[in-house]
Amino acid sequence: MSDSKQSITDKPIDNYRRKFLGQLAAVTATGALGSNLILHNFAEARPADQAVTSNVRYGLLIDTSKCGDGCNACVTACNEENGLQDLDRPETDAQWIRTVKLKDKSTARTVSLPMMCQHCEFPPCVDVCPTGASFKRADGIVLVDKHLCIGCRYCMMACPYKARSFIHEELTGQVQGIPRGKGTVESCTLCVHRVDKGERPACVEACEKDGHKALIFGDLKDPTSDIAKRVSTEASTQVRGDLRLNPGVRYQGI
Repeated sequence: MSDSKQSITDKPIDNYRRKFLGQLAAVTATGALGSNLILHNFAEARPADQAVTSNVRYGLLIDTSKCGDGCNACVTACNEENGLQDLDRPETDAQWIRTVKLKDKSTARTVSLPMMCQHCEFPPCVDVCPTGASFKRADGIVLVDKHLCIGCRYCMMACPYKARSFIHEELTGQVQGIPRGKGTVESCTLCVHRVDKGERPACVEACEKDGHKALIFGDLKDPTSDIAKRVSTEASTQVRGDLRLNPGVRYQGI
């Protein structure tokens, strides 16, 4: 499996195409997207002496048995942290985290859980992006470079988790350091601006503050981390594990 994935992402012709289209998109991005787009480099927020490294693999473990019925704390925290506005138009509103319900047809048992970008090891959104705007950092966080995104939405079609949103309208009240803009695609960043400062994602802190403590964030490669200890000793599930994308988000209780 690893060999086939490697061949998909490392094809010389794909890299050449992405480089060419990426340079073209970078030249035209400001004029095409307008002044509403706040452009920042994700890497700049990280101290120079703490470079992103593949020795780390950030992930989330979500214990659905601890998710409160009707609880929306993680969604609210995400919206507030990233400046996402609820315009009461579900078909177009940006949604980096959404709450979904799973039902076992044979037992009628239902489970409520938060769904967001799964930060796959082999992200299909990256494979189909023609400009290289969708990319995966060395530490496993999947992001969108707004300098390069041309709004083609191929990544949205490729994502099996429906985790990405397209910005249809002009934006107001943007948060400094959270790049967004009309005509681009966006999704959960694991609050990379916080992670790069040694903090946890806003959803994790909100869940803990709410008393549920259903979300654990950390380094999956660090055997001393809480998340690594849990996944090594307790059963967890990757949503659509059959696709062999190796998501960084795992669930318990489903």
